[in-house]
Amino acid sequence: MNQPTPAIVTQSAVRRLPRIALVLFCVAYVLPGFLGREPWKNADVSAFGVMLEMAVGHSGWWSPRVLGVAVEEAGPLPYWLGAVFIKLLPFLSPEFAVRVPFALLLALTLVCTWYTVYHLARQPAAQPVQFAFGGEAKPTDYARALADAGLLALMACLGLAQLSHETTPDLARLALVSLMLLMASRMAHTGQRQPWRSVALWGVAVASLVFSGAPWIAVTLGGGLLLILWLSRRNQEAPDTAWLTSEAPSQRDPLAWSAVLLALIVAASALTGQVPVPGLQTALNLVEWQSWGQLLVWFTWPAWPLVLWTLWRWRHQLLRPHVALPMWAALVSIADSAQSPERDRALLLALPALAALAAFALPTLRRSVSALVDWFTLIFFSGCALVIWVIWFAMQTGVPAKPAANVAKLAPGFVPEFSWWLFLAAAVATGAWLWLVSWRVGKHRQALWKSLVLPAAGSTLCWLLLMTLWLPLLDFGRSYGPISRRIATLVPAEGCVLADGLTQAQIAALQYHGSLKLVRTTDRGAGADCQSLVVAPPNQATLHQRVELTHWAFKSTVSRLTDTKESLLIYQRVGN
Repeated sequence: MNQPTPAIVTQSAVRRLPRIALVLFCVAYVLPGFLGREPWKNADVSAFGVMLEMAVGHSGWWSPRVLGVAVEEAGPLPYWLGAVFIKLLPFLSPEFAVRVPFALLLALTLVCTWYTVYHLARQPAAQPVQFAFGGEAKPTDYARALADAGLLALMACLGLAQLSHETTPDLARLALVSLMLLMASRMAHTGQRQPWRSVALWGVAVASLVFSGAPWIAVTLGGGLLLILWLSRRNQEAPDTAWLTSEAPSQRDPLAWSAVLLALIVAASALTGQVPVPGLQTALNLVEWQSWGQLLVWFTWPAWPLVLWTLWRWRHQLLRPHVALPMWAALVSIADSAQSPERDRALLLALPALAALAAFALPTLRRSVSALVDWFTLIFFSGCALVIWVIWFAMQTGVPAKPAANVAKLAPGFVPEFSWWLFLAAAVATGAWLWLVSWRVGKHRQALWKSLVLPAAGSTLCWLLLMTLWLPLLDFGRSYGPISRRIATLVPAEGCVLADGLTQAQIAALQYHGSLKLVRTTDRGAGADCQSLVVAPPNQATLHQRVELTHWAFKSTVSRLTDTKESLLIYQRVGN
């Protein structure tokens, strides 16, 4: 028995967000962070170092290594993307070339999220109430309006900004999870046209996710989505063909072939060593539940309040595909983040599903609640933008004195830079925000996506301001570039340098920024001609086990200017 839908939507409420505005939103969100900055520590520069090793032939393609040691992140596929683009774009710097495919992956995530919400909103159970005398929202217009809202909800999530602009396997997994959710939403329509396209893309997404270092996520997520679709088919009396407009629907059910593909991929991944079996990385009694809860609150803001409202208002349709599919996708990633050592990166995969659920809150949201969200967003993001501008002005002029002194204390040795291009980009973005605020507080007809315009625009504005006004400061504080270049001045320009106890990120930075030829101390006989030695302080106590200390003299300690706790020790050879 079909439960009544809680959505009451008129045709006037499903106006389309202008396409040019939506495209500009996406461009303004995607490009900052991929343009003009150095690789940041730790995951960003680590992954970049692996891609560079592959591109120059120092690492195998099936077993990525850095100086002969297996990489920290399993799954070679994301590294292949960066290495291939370094080879395809030799006229670009390697650090920029690797960002091209990852910027496309972020764009793919946004596109998949839009179409996921669109297809879910076309489900019969998701349709709004039909009025006795007409005037209810048309299905296509209703789906487009909700899709616009879902995309805005994704861009508004605070946790998406930094991690989605890094060249790491996490961004590849994010795009693949969103693609899996899109294919599941397409297969939810029993009468869909071109079902084999959905099956093929489903298989590509699952296989790619397995070889991106997340085999058990691929299997758990994929198996759950197929089970939900199978259960919904059992309760469906007739094929859903009302959403088709031009081509005749295919009666072939793609679920069986999708399940076969999933089973084959599981078998293939097991044979290649990518075992799709989840293991508790952190015992449940050792999980810091309070800090994890705090991460959930800020990382998924402002989507999570809308998600809770969706689950309450649509509680009679929890087993329907438009609620069950994104709910399962979100639960898998949230559960993974609870016991993962890198909680934020695991939680990143839940954001497209949470954005889809948040979109379905809007047809049931009261106007007073919508106004509260708008005012909170206006105050929060306007305050953040003002702080960014004030601190930038203080860095440039020394006024106000206190913010300038705080910057000098936190980043000793930083010399502020002024760029007209970065300043103009920040000024244009701020002007657009002011215009958008004036438009939003004006008297306009209500649209479903209207409540998420300010959150998405505010998040985009703050991220763009950080990547323009604060970009030199962030590069100085978060990059290994300064310390690598200083170490390069302390060692001979030619020849090799022994490395002991360095992390993958430090090795990548010294090789790229410092142009050093590193050799591990564990490689017996390989560093006999090296005249310099770089040591991580924790390894100093056991250094005598790997090198003859009587042949080396301590030369200097080099610390990161913004973090005195992170330093490297430099030794110089004095005998053989």
